Amino acid sequence: MMQTASPALIKKNKIYTVLNCYQKKQYFCTLIFIMKIRLYVISLILLFFCSCSEYNKLLKSRDFELQKTKALEYYAETKYAKTTELLRLILPRYRATEEGEELNWIYARSFYGMKDYMMAGSQFKLFVDQFPFGKYTEDAYYYAAYCDYLLSPRPALDQEYTREAIEGFYLFVTKYPNSPRTEECNRYITELENKLVEKNYKSARLYYDMREYKAAVVAIENSLKVFADSKHREEMMFLKLNSLYLYAVNSMPDRQRTRYQDTLDDYYSFIEEYPDSKYLRDVRSIYQRTERFLKGTTSDSDDNDNN
Repeated sequence: MMQTASPALIKKNKIYTVLNCYQKKQYFCTLIFIMKIRLYVISLILLFFCSCSEYNKLLKSRDFELQKTKALEYYAETKYAKTTELLRLILPRYRATEEGEELNWIYARSFYGMKDYMMAGSQFKLFVDQFPFGKYTEDAYYYAAYCDYLLSPRPALDQEYTREAIEGFYLFVTKYPNSPRTEECNRYITELENKLVEKNYKSARLYYDMREYKAAVVAIENSLKVFADSKHREEMMFLKLNSLYLYAVNSMPDRQRTRYQDTLDDYYSFIEEYPDSKYLRDVRSIYQRTERFLKGTTSDSDDNDNN
């Protein structure tokens, strides 16, 4: 006699059947999705290689008009690397033509667009030399200085680009005093000069901290000549005075009197400019010790106390 399946078992089998169909459907959907992704990737790869092949043919082409046209297209599409590669090949051909200025300007602007500020700055400066009266000359002067500004490093590093940027901005405001960029350039000049002030201050301070007092005096004097309005002026003048004193203290006996006299002269300069200085106590101490030496009443303990 055939045994009839229980309703619970039949229900369970139906659930398994539905789940099995759902899993198969999910599997096929996933498979189709993976195949579509692979086809998309393959299409991209083929497109890339076709594009590369086409671009390589363009680089090797002798059709300079086509290369120029494509370079302008790439520039409009902000594909600056391709723009510069093509323009580098054809610029000599257009040097003496009416299009030369436009193409050289785009060449420089493309490096700027790539944030290659070293090459861009070089090309803007070259542009100014080649087209001193062109329609882009004023912009080229500005961007040449601005690229140096962007290359200017922190104060602890070499400041060659900082000085070049200052020179470039000064040149711009001199040539174009009525330019709407003049105020901006003056702000950049102030910022960059403050960076040089900081660089000089740190260098002078380093000599002082290393107890290289003669070098510290020279560095401070040079810095104060160039940056008379430095925010570190009072401190640097004190460091100079103290360096002169310590240099005298540590000098050979036959040279001490001259160097103590230099210290005394510098003391009078300091006290005249800063009669209420925050360093007044130390300055007075230097003066008293210097006076005692010059009057022949100093003792070894006096000098040793200050080292």
